[in-house]
Amino acid sequence: MHRFSPILSGHLWTIAPTLRHRFRPRRAPESEPWSTVLEDEVVGTLRLHGRYRAHPGADTLVILVHGLGGHAESAYLIDAAIAAEAAGRSCLRLCLRGSAGSGEDIYHSGLTADVHAALRDPKFGGYQKIWILGFSLGGHVALSVATEEVCDPRVRGVAAVCPPLDLGAVQTWLDAPGRKIYREYILRELRRIYAQVDARGRAPTPAKLVRRARTLYDWDSMTVVPRFGFQDAQDYYASMSVGARLHALRIPALLLASKNDPMIPGRQIPALLADLPANLSIYHLDQGGHVFFPPGLNVGLGPAQGVAAQALDWLDAHAVSL
Repeated sequence: MHRFSPILSGHLWTIAPTLRHRFRPRRAPESEPWSTVLEDEVVGTLRLHGRYRAHPGADTLVILVHGLGGHAESAYLIDAAIAAEAAGRSCLRLCLRGSAGSGEDIYHSGLTADVHAALRDPKFGGYQKIWILGFSLGGHVALSVATEEVCDPRVRGVAAVCPPLDLGAVQTWLDAPGRKIYREYILRELRRIYAQVDARGRAPTPAKLVRRARTLYDWDSMTVVPRFGFQDAQDYYASMSVGARLHALRIPALLLASKNDPMIPGRQIPALLADLPANLSIYHLDQGGHVFFPPGLNVGLGPAQGVAAQALDWLDAHAVSL
């Protein structure tokens, strides 16, 4: 794909791996179903789901968090699970609430409660270290966890691949006419999740009305805003965007992004990160697209090849010790 222009290459690296996974699915390391419960003040008891792989003798658990409309079987999460297995780490592919098709609830870009619920599971009590590796929205969640005062002390570091740092800017970017293919892909997956929530009687707005949404702004206005009590979509974007809170990072964090990402305004990232905290490392790459990069890419973060494997090498070298 290096033969194409940078912009076209970004599109190809975003679309082609997803299509390839649809027709020739990648197989994750053998894992078992995982679930836990948490109490939400609005909807009550929620059950979270995921896939857990306990690597023999591992003292580190890697929690993988998917992007908007994704789930535990998304191609990039499977690739990351393969990298964790090769590195000798246990792995939880966490499904954010409702993403597994359970109809439990909806989520948003700043919601960290699901990660904290997973951290509280006694099943993971034996791990000395926990790393969080998130992709797209999941990367935003990982960075948000790293800014919070109350967090499991075993969480030693986080890594974010192609995260949306300014939610309002990303919404404007994706709602532009030229990005309809990506917007419709996201909305299709969100409609699937929302229909299941509506079937359980937990939807804040009837699904028949929400199906009319043709922009992410309208979607957020009809779903996230009433469900989580924001004043409006702008309030949601302004209050939840992690880019303005990165100075509050409490643990080492890695950010990997592509300049040619067609779903995130990647070339705007330097302006958002003009005053970097010392514990944040950023690699703004010339290759790749949205959450997918050449499999043999070496960013210079360690001996392993591939972005997910390199992120794990970085966490192994930089994550804080107790």
